[in-house]
Amino acid sequence: MADTQGSEAMPYLSTEPSPNASWAVNLSHKVIAITGANRGIGLGLAEVCLANDAAVVYSLDLSEPDEDFQALAKKNPNRFKYLHMDVTDEASIKQTVDAIVAAEGAIHGMIANAGMTKHQPALEFSREQVEQLFKLNVFGAFSCAQAAAKKFIELGIKGSIVFTASMTSYRPNRAGPSAPYGGTKAAVRNMTHTLAMEWAQYGIRVNSVSPGFVRTQMTAKIEAAPDFDTKMKYYGGMPRLALPQELGGAYVYLMSDTATYTTGIDIPVAGIVGAW
Repeated sequence: MADTQGSEAMPYLSTEPSPNASWAVNLSHKVIAITGANRGIGLGLAEVCLANDAAVVYSLDLSEPDEDFQALAKKNPNRFKYLHMDVTDEASIKQTVDAIVAAEGAIHGMIANAGMTKHQPALEFSREQVEQLFKLNVFGAFSCAQAAAKKFIELGIKGSIVFTASMTSYRPNRAGPSAPYGGTKAAVRNMTHTLAMEWAQYGIRVNSVSPGFVRTQMTAKIEAAPDFDTKMKYYGGMPRLALPQELGGAYVYLMSDTATYTTGIDIPVAGIVGAW
């Protein structure tokens, strides 16, 4: 395994494309892992990755697959798989990444997507609730990125890591305020820049995507609120929630070999929400 401690002495592993590089934006031959892909945004991202020729997509999730997962797996025989993993447990993450490599011979991309939110006034949050959000959204995301990076280095793979951040890392969410959640996503977005800087020498790219309002089970209450239409009107832009699949293009680009010179950035996919 490569020595990651003596990084100062290592030459940079350039991500410059090869002379015969293909400029098609796709994930052909790539093994992609997505945390929290049994439902919601993660499942939508898996569908778009599969539609863009990913060889295999793994959902790494604590929950068991439901009907939506099974339906997508049926449409993509032997290309959409599930492994039980706890993103808050470093041993679980390492074991799962090792299992993917044992089964597929490689791993090329990690989408650190698993997360949770809780919308309520800041004065009502307990310390325990805040710590729970940070443990999953920040510590879990970092551990997944770290495990993937170590495996990329070990295998000599120019891998890609993409975090799911949020437009709440830029601006408050007036439709569903959550100061601790916004704090976790700001941490993730900021962490992206430093990891991109540190791991560039290994040929590893690190980026993030900041979704706006997305229709999932976690946002159902926001959309069901009686004043939702009014709130959307004053946000400006597109007065609706996105489908999870509408985020997928940004992730596919960042995972693809077309993005070999793209690292350390955040791509907002938010229908202009948060742009002011």
